[in-house]
Amino acid sequence: MKRFINRDRELNSLNEQYAADGASFVVVYGRRRVGKTTLIREFISDKPALYFHTSEESDTENRKEFARSLAEFTGNKRDGAVTYENWYDVVSVFSEYECEAKKIIVIDELPYLVRSNTAIPSILQKIWDTDLQHKNIMLILCGSLIHMMEQYTLNYGSPLYGRRTGQIKVKQIDFQYYSEFYNDLSYRDLIEHYAVTGGIPRYIELFAGKGNLFSKIERSILEKDSMLYEEPEFLLKNEIEEIGSYMSIVKSIASGNHRLSKISADIGVKQTSLPKYLKTLMDLDILEREVPITESNPERRKTSLYQVKDNFLRFWFNFVYKERARLELNQIDSVMARIKTNFIDNHVAFIYENVCRSELWRLNKEKVLSFSKLGRWWNSKEEIDIVAIDENGKNIIFSECKYCKKPMDVDVFYDLQRKKNFVSWNDGNRQEMFVLFSISNFSSRLTELASTRKDLILVGGDGKI
Repeated sequence: MKRFINRDRELNSLNEQYAADGASFVVVYGRRRVGKTTLIREFISDKPALYFHTSEESDTENRKEFARSLAEFTGNKRDGAVTYENWYDVVSVFSEYECEAKKIIVIDELPYLVRSNTAIPSILQKIWDTDLQHKNIMLILCGSLIHMMEQYTLNYGSPLYGRRTGQIKVKQIDFQYYSEFYNDLSYRDLIEHYAVTGGIPRYIELFAGKGNLFSKIERSILEKDSMLYEEPEFLLKNEIEEIGSYMSIVKSIASGNHRLSKISADIGVKQTSLPKYLKTLMDLDILEREVPITESNPERRKTSLYQVKDNFLRFWFNFVYKERARLELNQIDSVMARIKTNFIDNHVAFIYENVCRSELWRLNKEKVLSFSKLGRWWNSKEEIDIVAIDENGKNIIFSECKYCKKPMDVDVFYDLQRKKNFVSWNDGNRQEMFVLFSISNFSSRLTELASTRKDLILVGGDGKI
């Protein structure tokens, strides 16, 4: 299986920073296991670079380890034997080391370093201001704890604020690249793997190889000693102190409570207390807030919906977190039976909408369609899975997505034609298109209808028009 996929944009950004005249300072961050370190190692593979991965040990031990990395970089064993009293001295050795090309210094998992020495942001600011910014050097600060990386490097109150020349937030792999990881799977199998692994490279690797998806779920998630059994708890514990309330909120939303009022009623917390929790979870890329795509003032929209943004977390909270008591007793078979019964209707069918969004963006890139943004649309009575609009033009696209056993029939199209009249956007002056997605393909009646209409596109169970 290929390991370095869908990171061209990030690599190009790093290479542009490296090619720029003078010093460069780039912040790379994103949730754990998303591939930040792999990205950086790929970038520095052919360049003079000192890579230092911090630990949760003391500041002194981290300086010692940095000195050993420095000795490896310079080829001078004495550098590793020196006891440096402060960070200024050890970094200055790197700074003064002569090199024909631009030198790179990478500090990976910066938050660990800050935990052992809270003065690190100020120390790095002084080192940058007095030394590194005047040299032909590239500094990369990397970390998995999103709120800490933002606090220490990006926010206005940080000593490092305003110093960076670039920043990269590494995100999940998009579905359209899944076939490059799993080139032996059918389109349907790719969707179902995506519904569990959610675009996280490390999870994708875990689910590679032989065996059906359910056996992989059992091996990598349900068994108590498996890598992903407690993964969401590790994610939240590293980011948040008051983990209980956050876990309850994510579980509630994953179960289908998307409105503020329903979340409040489900977990027994006042609505007025929820926004601070929801904002934190959105900042961490765990949740997302949705408003109808045609909303002109989305920030003021009160009737918004909250969704679990990460496929794996949605799966885990739906099928693992609720069954922890049984799993602790090794009753895996009964848990697996529930997963098999509900996996498609209660999980994959919803994830399929995200797959269809990805496919619409692909069609947009290929010039089959033309739009600038897309999302869900709803009012008090009606809902459309996806509506895409061209903010600078007249195009509007209406789309429905069905992950069902039966082929889609003409009734879905006619119902979509009815619902589109409720969507108020450029009324009387718009170019309408319809795109229908069905994992089980289409009835002969719908296929025949599409052949007579230029405004109707069908995307079937192989992901092709």
